[in-house]
Amino acid sequence: MTTTILQLSHLILSFTILVASLYRPGPVDATPDDDSYWLLRIKSEFIDPLGALDTWLQETSMCTWNGIACGDDKKHIISLNLSNSGLNGAISQHFSKLTFLETLDLSLNSLSSPIPQDIGNLENLKELRLFSNSINGTVPPQIALLRQLEVLRIGDNLLTGEALQNIGALSELRVLGLAYCNFNGSIPKEIGNLKKLMFLDLQQNSFDGEIPEEISGCNELRSFAALNNRFEGRIPTSMGLLLSLQILNLANNSLSGAIPPELSHLSNLKYLNLQGNELGGEIPVELNGLDQLEILDLSRNNLSGNISLLNSNLRNLEVLVLSENLFTTIPPNLCIKNSNLHQLFLADNNISGGFPEHILNCSSLNQLDLSGNSISGALPPSLDSLQSLTDLLLNNNSFTGEIPPQVGNMSNLNSLFLFGNMITGGIPPEIGKLQQLTTLYLYDNQISGPIPRQLTNCSSLADLDFFGNRFSGSIPPTIGKLKNLVNLLLRQNELSGTIPSSLGYCRKLQRLVLADNMLSGSIPPTFGFLSELFLVTLYNNSLSGTTPESLHHLKNLSIVNFSHNRLSGSIAPFSGSNSLTKLDLTNNSFSGSIPSTLSTNLVRLRLAHNSLTGGIPLHFSQLKQLQLLDLSFNNLTGELDTDLSGLTSLEHFLLSNNRLSGPIPTWLGRITKLGELDLSSNSFSANIPPEIGNCSKLLKLSLRSNMLSGSIPPEIGNLYLLNVLNLQRNNLSGRIPPTIHQCRKLYELRLSENSLSGPIPSEIGTLGELQVVLDLSFNQLSDKIPSSLGNLIKLERLNLSSNKLEGEIPPSLGKLSSLHRLNLSSNHLRGQLLSNFAGFPSNSFLNNDGLCGPPLISCSELSLKTRKRLSESQIVGIIVAIVFTSTLICLSLMYTMVRIWWNWRKVAISCSEKGGFEQKKEGEDWVYGEEIAKSSDHHFWNSNSMALVPSQSKQVSDSDTARIFQFKWSSAAAKK
Repeated sequence: MTTTILQLSHLILSFTILVASLYRPGPVDATPDDDSYWLLRIKSEFIDPLGALDTWLQETSMCTWNGIACGDDKKHIISLNLSNSGLNGAISQHFSKLTFLETLDLSLNSLSSPIPQDIGNLENLKELRLFSNSINGTVPPQIALLRQLEVLRIGDNLLTGEALQNIGALSELRVLGLAYCNFNGSIPKEIGNLKKLMFLDLQQNSFDGEIPEEISGCNELRSFAALNNRFEGRIPTSMGLLLSLQILNLANNSLSGAIPPELSHLSNLKYLNLQGNELGGEIPVELNGLDQLEILDLSRNNLSGNISLLNSNLRNLEVLVLSENLFTTIPPNLCIKNSNLHQLFLADNNISGGFPEHILNCSSLNQLDLSGNSISGALPPSLDSLQSLTDLLLNNNSFTGEIPPQVGNMSNLNSLFLFGNMITGGIPPEIGKLQQLTTLYLYDNQISGPIPRQLTNCSSLADLDFFGNRFSGSIPPTIGKLKNLVNLLLRQNELSGTIPSSLGYCRKLQRLVLADNMLSGSIPPTFGFLSELFLVTLYNNSLSGTTPESLHHLKNLSIVNFSHNRLSGSIAPFSGSNSLTKLDLTNNSFSGSIPSTLSTNLVRLRLAHNSLTGGIPLHFSQLKQLQLLDLSFNNLTGELDTDLSGLTSLEHFLLSNNRLSGPIPTWLGRITKLGELDLSSNSFSANIPPEIGNCSKLLKLSLRSNMLSGSIPPEIGNLYLLNVLNLQRNNLSGRIPPTIHQCRKLYELRLSENSLSGPIPSEIGTLGELQVVLDLSFNQLSDKIPSSLGNLIKLERLNLSSNKLEGEIPPSLGKLSSLHRLNLSSNHLRGQLLSNFAGFPSNSFLNNDGLCGPPLISCSELSLKTRKRLSESQIVGIIVAIVFTSTLICLSLMYTMVRIWWNWRKVAISCSEKGGFEQKKEGEDWVYGEEIAKSSDHHFWNSNSMALVPSQSKQVSDSDTARIFQFKWSSAAAKK
């Protein structure tokens, strides 16, 4: 009995220990009434890759845990700050159990759940910071229950919906940050209940509607940012009551009307930004009362009239931005000496007249932008009075004259933008004194003369753009001194001489543009030092020689255009960079084969008009991004290999004027992005593959001058977007497929010089966009010209010559008012020409014997000529009848005489030996006349002489006529 009780006690004890080990909710003394209990559950729902919660352990006091601040009772927390801790996961529902919590900061993490609805249970919460996470969903309405809340910052998340719907209930709110979300809706009038609100940030959302007048109730407001929303209507005048306001930013909305003068009451305002709205009228002169204002931006509106702002009142103004408005003049008292104005932007207005020299009074200016106006005249020599200027933007005006040499005295200048003017003369050598100059843009002017060598003393230069001027002479040989040069753009000038080898020492160079000049000589091998170079264009020069092998070392090359020069040799040096995306070597003298190691990142490859040989490399199938391939006008041979079917991104495929052969591959039908296919002037044979109809984006298809045969596949009608179809000069036969009418976008159709037959499909008349040409000449087309062709009212050229067309010209062709070239010659047409055709030359209608009317002979003359021809025929008929009758009489007499002679001969034979005469029966087997009668060979018949012509396969003796008669006589005897 004792043993049984002992065993039972051991069993109960073991079970108790097991249960205790399975259920350990928290610290030994933790209960649901303690915050540590809930905090450990919150920890279990976070993903903590940085170990921010490693100190949250059951064995230690929660008051020592990271981010925790406890209350006096040590059982509840009043602050939880886990900002920027790398946390992932959801915001736990268990936060609602921390009812003593006053501050909750989970900002700058990667949390991704919605805000829990139970957040409203935290009735003591004063600060809620959840900004810069990936929190989604809407703001729960229960947040309005947080009546003690002073700071609510939940911006920079994925939140949506109407965040301000119940905002009026949070009367203790001091900071409201809702920026960079997807909130919508309008600002409710209850916003005025937030009497303690100091910071309101609504920027970068989709808030709309008008800003309510009631916002004036937020009389403690210091900063209001609502930029990049959809607010509309007028700026409420009541905003002038926000006397504590220091920052007001309403940029990039749809606010309209005038700027309210009441804003001048905001005596503490330091920053005012109203740019990018639809505000109109003048700037209120009252704004001069904002003596604390430091930054004013009214750009990109419709403001006009006088600029009434006076620097004498706005003494603290540092930045004034009035660009992209309708101002026409700059007031003479805008600037005063000793002002604090550092930035003045008046770009893209309607300012005209000469340079506003009173601006030179703003000696404190660092940046001056007058670009995009209509200011004319010469630049003032006194520009150098702006000694503090770092950036001068005068581009896109109408300045004339020369660049004043005094510019060289502006020693702090970093950027000088003078492009888009009419400046003449040369660059003053004094510009070489600008040691701080980093950007010099003079493009689109009329500057001439040489590039001064002194310019290469500007050792800080990074960007130099002289495009579209008249610079002449050579590139300074000291160009290599510009060690910081990143962009050198000298395109479209009159520069000559060689490319200086010192250019290779500008090792930071990324863009080199020397195209459209008169440069000669070879490309210097020092180009191989330009390891940062990614764009180089030398096209339209007279460069010669081979490309240096050193180009193979330029691994960053991305865009290369050496077209239209005299370069020769191999193109292998361009295969060193796998970054190459665009290569254009068109119109040079490159030879040899195409290298099989060209960059697999190529997007455009143009090698046309060279002397390249061999086949198309098979590795081209790896060029998955290639969109344009132009290998036309070379000496390429071979067939289009099936491996090239990998060119799935190809949009332009140009192989014309080579010596390629074999069939047109069917895999072309799998390149569905193809917009242009030109295989003309090669030796392609066999049929046009019907698979070509799968290229539904094709705009141009040219297969002319090949040896293609068979019929035009009806699938050609699937090319709904086709603009140009050129199949001329092949051996195509059969009928023109009626499905061609499905190519509704066709404006050029050429099918000439083939063997097409049958009628012209009337469906062609539905191609209403056909404009450039319809050429069906030199075929075997028959039947009448379809009247539907008269619907092609945009057509400019029509050629149906050298066919077998018949009948009259349909009157509907008279509607072709755009037609300026017409050729209907060499057909069987008849009838009177349309009056509209009188202006065309007569050779447009030659070799149609039945046509009459201007520009051919009149129809009455044709009728008379026809009748005259008929009378002559009758006379000829009579003569022929007489000759025929006489011939019959002669033949009858001859027949009688021969008959008598034959009977006499027969008597003589009977008296001789039989064997001797029987050997001469071969004359009875002569059937030459029968052969002529049965022969279908037209060579036996000469239509001009109307006489029999002997066959070349048989020699006819001098007694042919006798034998023919003999045949006829034998036949007659047989009949007899």
